[in-house]
Amino acid sequence: MKTVFSNARPILPGSDLLETQSIYVEGDKISQVGDASDSSDSIIVDCGNAITAPGIVDLGVFAIDKPAFHFGGITRAALMPDQSPVLDLPAMIKHNATEGKPDLWSHPLAAATKGLAGKELAEIGLMKQAGARSVSTGRRWISDSGIMLRLLQYCKALDMPVIVHSEDGGLAGNAVATSGETATRLGLSSAPASAEALSIARDIALVHESGAHVHFRQVTTKQALDLVREAKAEGLPVTCGITPAHLFLSDIAVSDFKTFAKLSPPLRCEDDRQACLAAIKDGTIDVISSGHDPRGPEDKRLPFAEAQSGMAGAETLLALSLNLVRDETISMNRLFQLLSESPAKILGVKAGKIAPGYEADFILIDPDAPWQVDARKMAASAGNTPFDKLPVQGRVKAIYKGGKAL
Repeated sequence: MKTVFSNARPILPGSDLLETQSIYVEGDKISQVGDASDSSDSIIVDCGNAITAPGIVDLGVFAIDKPAFHFGGITRAALMPDQSPVLDLPAMIKHNATEGKPDLWSHPLAAATKGLAGKELAEIGLMKQAGARSVSTGRRWISDSGIMLRLLQYCKALDMPVIVHSEDGGLAGNAVATSGETATRLGLSSAPASAEALSIARDIALVHESGAHVHFRQVTTKQALDLVREAKAEGLPVTCGITPAHLFLSDIAVSDFKTFAKLSPPLRCEDDRQACLAAIKDGTIDVISSGHDPRGPEDKRLPFAEAQSGMAGAETLLALSLNLVRDETISMNRLFQLLSESPAKILGVKAGKIAPGYEADFILIDPDAPWQVDARKMAASAGNTPFDKLPVQGRVKAIYKGGKAL
């Protein structure tokens, strides 16, 4: 079946122009973009001159939450291995890869070690055969450098990127905040921001040894971003990501013991937040993801030290990220490289771009549509957002998966 999406304003690779064009889809792939060929035997879908963006590829979510993903324009999501049971067996990968299909594609990440305990490598080769496209250390940092080197060497041989959590466990311990004025004033157990840089420095050294592709899932401090920037300048295969929370909130957000702002890694000082914005602008950061981790009252309505980390981020990912375009930090094209193209490339899937041969996953957006974040009304399985009651702009008007409306 052929479908023509007419009167679209597509975000195209390498172009900041949003010119009205047509997108041609055959089966579930884009066949052509531009002014048209004969479409007399095709189904016509009028996009109403709306901005048409590639579907968002959310790299590293902790739950498949389809209603929330549809609200936020997410068409693919990489599921972290921190599940119950842990995704450390081929059967677990196969089972979770089917969740959400056909209108959402889940890409389960293989656990790097058995039970994510950091002690013994999992059956990564078998999990790749079962469909895993990447490996992850989960919420934890592998402290044993020997195991980490063997992991990277193995994944290099398998051509699989490794997605790592960057926080030196010896320094971080059971800390719940970043060391600084806010943590001191609240009396919270804290760890220095350098815990992130130390872990990244170690892993970059091991990338030198192994040649493996390492993706630092969240890099949130100036010191760590400088290390990533230097590694990229050397030509090392490293990439990094961040969530909107660390771009738009500092550790002041946890004042009054607000557990909805308890995240992992914890929020940082204002200087680090500004460094993150600069890293978005200069291209050091490759991916913006939601970090979607819905937590109910049983996890969040607790004393700060006992509450679980995490936020429901899928529904606010697009609207918050559009602030970067409005503030002229980056262009709209660059934004969707961060949200769609780069995460798809890391996963090795032919998606995330509006170009011939790519999956026909795209969203129609109104970047100026106003709405207010309301934790009580969120589509997510839990509304634990630190952005509750914040006025935002930008909504998804329609979503197409494989060229079919959802």
